[in-house]
Amino acid sequence: MILVCGEALIDLFVETGRPAPERGGLPALAVAGGSPFNLAIGIRRLGADSAFLAGLSSDAFGRMLADRLAAEGVDLAFAKESRRPTPLAIVSTGADGHPAYTFHAEACAHADLGPAELPAVLPDAVRAIAMGSFSLVAEPVGTAYAALAKREARRRVISLDPNLRLGLIPDLDRWHARFGELVANADIVKLSDEDLRAAYGTQADEASIAQDWLDAGVALVVVTAGPDGARAYHAAGPVAVPGRPVTVIDTVGAGDTFHAALLARLDRDGRLSRDALLSLDAEALRDILSEAVAAAGITCTRRGADLPTRDDLLSVLS
Repeated sequence: MILVCGEALIDLFVETGRPAPERGGLPALAVAGGSPFNLAIGIRRLGADSAFLAGLSSDAFGRMLADRLAAEGVDLAFAKESRRPTPLAIVSTGADGHPAYTFHAEACAHADLGPAELPAVLPDAVRAIAMGSFSLVAEPVGTAYAALAKREARRRVISLDPNLRLGLIPDLDRWHARFGELVANADIVKLSDEDLRAAYGTQADEASIAQDWLDAGVALVVVTAGPDGARAYHAAGPVAVPGRPVTVIDTVGAGDTFHAALLARLDRDGRLSRDALLSLDAEALRDILSEAVAAAGITCTRRGADLPTRDDLLSVLS
């Protein structure tokens, strides 16, 4: 089982190019979302077990999120029911299919989980813990996740995906302090090239930053690059794989799909342990990255974060 930590929210897709309803306003569609939420579902669809550790609201949107997770087979035994509202992300997409976000997440359910509410002991079935997105710096939940990573480090694989949204990070220095704390306990860091630029500037030296993380104890660093594929940094050396040509509808959930495919493949291959990660060679890394790129490409051909199943992925790989 892979335990996923982070927010579940509602993506409110606003159709700016369509006629407004008769009574005014903008047509919109409410869709269950959030990067960790997508990750938990993606892991299940790709054949591995997942569980969700976060606050879920008792409001109508929160019940919708919980019902969706349960329907996908995600274990909710670790989730906390919260009286706070569900966070909202207003999503509009440009002509290139790339999403733009406006968030409403102050004092919402995703942050309503403190260190004292963490499970005292995780079952042996939990092989890995995946953490990410803006919950890492929300409080008190960010402190809780950091404490969990520190407690479980080197006993279970810790995988980080910053999924950095600067509009939700009022203090980037604070984000760097928290992310550095988490990296010190991480085995995998997966991020996009956009995350890298947002966090470290447009002139950031990707290879140098990745090497710093490897020197700090991370076993595998992966940078996704949209249509240009993905790059990995590892003791076996750097590995790059190209993107796959697809007709892009939008890119919502593509990074989450990549992360899900990466973890599900490692789990399926019996490599979801620190020792196994460290022993990967370049050929194995290339194969794993290629599969994750293919999975992300499938999501890009669909509206919203509709992540592929294992059968979907096999049909593309064949």
